[in-house]
Amino acid sequence: MELNGKEVLVCDCEGTMDVDGKALAKACGAKDLTINSQLCRAQVEEFQRVAGKGTPLLVACTQEAPLFLETLEKMEDAPDAHFVNIRERAGWSDHGAKALPKMAALLAEAALDIPSTTSVTMTSEGVLLVIGRGEDAIAAAKQVAGRMDVTVLLTDAGEVTPPRLMDVPVFTGAVKEATGHLGAFQVTVERFAPAAPSSRGALTFADDGQTGTSVCDLILDLRGATPLFPAPEKRDGYFNPDPANPALVQKALFDLTDMVGEFEKPRYVTFTADLCAHSRNNTVGCTNCLDVCPTGAITPDGDHVAIDAFVCAGCGACASVCPTGAATFALPAGDALFQRLRTVLGTYADAGGKDAVLLVHDIGFGEDMIDIIARSGRGLPANVIPFAVNQVTQIGLDALLAAASYGAARTVLLLPPEKEDEAVGLKRQVELTDTILKGLGYGEGRVAIVDQSDPTAVEGWLYALEPLPAMARGDFLPMGKKRSLMELALDRLHENAPAPVDVIALPAGAPFGTVEVRVEGCTICLACVGVCPTGALMDNQDKPQLSFRESACVQCGLCKVTCPEGVISLLPRLSFTEAARTHQTVKEEEPFACIRCGKPFGSRPSIERMVEKLAGHSMYQDEGRLDLIKMCDDCRILVQAEEKLPMAGPPRPLTRTTDDYLREREELRKKAAEAMAGMEADKKSET
Repeated sequence: MELNGKEVLVCDCEGTMDVDGKALAKACGAKDLTINSQLCRAQVEEFQRVAGKGTPLLVACTQEAPLFLETLEKMEDAPDAHFVNIRERAGWSDHGAKALPKMAALLAEAALDIPSTTSVTMTSEGVLLVIGRGEDAIAAAKQVAGRMDVTVLLTDAGEVTPPRLMDVPVFTGAVKEATGHLGAFQVTVERFAPAAPSSRGALTFADDGQTGTSVCDLILDLRGATPLFPAPEKRDGYFNPDPANPALVQKALFDLTDMVGEFEKPRYVTFTADLCAHSRNNTVGCTNCLDVCPTGAITPDGDHVAIDAFVCAGCGACASVCPTGAATFALPAGDALFQRLRTVLGTYADAGGKDAVLLVHDIGFGEDMIDIIARSGRGLPANVIPFAVNQVTQIGLDALLAAASYGAARTVLLLPPEKEDEAVGLKRQVELTDTILKGLGYGEGRVAIVDQSDPTAVEGWLYALEPLPAMARGDFLPMGKKRSLMELALDRLHENAPAPVDVIALPAGAPFGTVEVRVEGCTICLACVGVCPTGALMDNQDKPQLSFRESACVQCGLCKVTCPEGVISLLPRLSFTEAARTHQTVKEEEPFACIRCGKPFGSRPSIERMVEKLAGHSMYQDEGRLDLIKMCDDCRILVQAEEKLPMAGPPRPLTRTTDDYLREREELRKKAAEAMAGMEADKKSET
């Protein structure tokens, strides 16, 4: 069987799965499918035969993937191979005989061509800083000193016995601040001083301690105090084991020795600054991503935010809560997540599947949970479709709405209990989705979070789910940015809603809504238009006019905090009306006519308000000064050039040239000659 250019190989794992090859092929929209029984052992020659065709492979087995890859390495011109698990996720279940639609969905999803994500490179040369309180820190440093460039920093030296051989440099000091990541840490240390070589009974240090910065690739923190970084377990290159637990310390040392060289890390988040609604003109609006980032990878950066790809740990919470789509999760890249949703749910429905429950899980905790349920319990119900993502916390409103619009009767998010502190944004997205679906008449409980760590409890919860009324299946192509995707999904949900309404009230903080403008106080100064990051608020080049398009508003609040008259307020809601999709006039006025030339400029309320506010200002007390505000730009400049400006100095003297000096000399010579002639005339008259 071939799917999307890939040759599909399916094995029933020695008959432990009930798989009808002909029915499965039909469900996948393909020709007949041969079911193998022991493809990894007795029938490995069949695998080699199919691989010899050179066509990319899709093997329905993940357990034996290393063996299949080893086989391909021995072949010339071996094709690419992809693997998908239909055993623990579908076949090994009390409902295994009914799992054919789910198997078809899993195969169709795995056959998709998913673009690879970009990555960043971190380089570590093995420069290690060990921070501790006493002899344990020195002992740990000595264990790896032969393989790494180690420095010890004792924050509380106390009575530390000097080592017989000082093969690692030892300093004392107090850590003030730490920044950076694997390969580029910077630790600011106060009272930084080296150990005195003359230390005898206990380590002593130089008295001239200074503040300095230690630059290192790796940090081993054995202080047993507050970690140097938020979410320390997510900071690559930073190890913070409990110093009272020798096993954890030894594991950290073992892991450290492997962290020398170049390391590729996915660029988890793609950021488009132009879409960011964080700030404008030093006025803060949206802070959603800053509020939920657990690692501190996101920081304000002028009108936008900056995301440090080296610090980002890939939880995806920022992408989940971003209202504009400025931050998008890039693992997988592009719209692959929505292509997968469309393929999985569409194939499941086409194969006759009913009451689809989408089980969103991560590739660590979630897959382990599914494996245990399949091996030790009843397996997943036939209608529960596993959907793997990098982190469950990356799921946002767009994905939840898309899943519902593609036909998922329920979406269940399997959250690892240790991720509870990172799930604030995710919970908001779930509550918002539930509010929208309830408002359209789909009922409650279609989206849920399960954070149980007991596989038996999770299994029981899934089997106890009551069937919900079927969701009408939409089949739109996932195109455009986040807002466009949500609009497509919402249109399908509204079109097929049991109780369609024009407007749904939403809680504060929702990324949909309108702005209410108290028009009697609005002067059409257009300050709100200048800060609106999405173009929801717009002006008119031909006349003083303010218009608003509700579908573009993300409720960032920049217009509200910027409005000088304080006449704007936010109203979170979701409107399905046609008026919400186009710009509607909020207020318009006739332009003010220049009192000097008559040219229209500005809005009448705005000019009149400025005149009113400046009437008592000291700089506008002279006669005619307020008239400047009532003039257009050209006339205002002309009038100011003509009048004597306040506090103006004397006229600047003209530049003197050589001709000026020569002319003055000639004039003086003539005057002197005339004076001499006069004097001579006077003498003659006297005689």
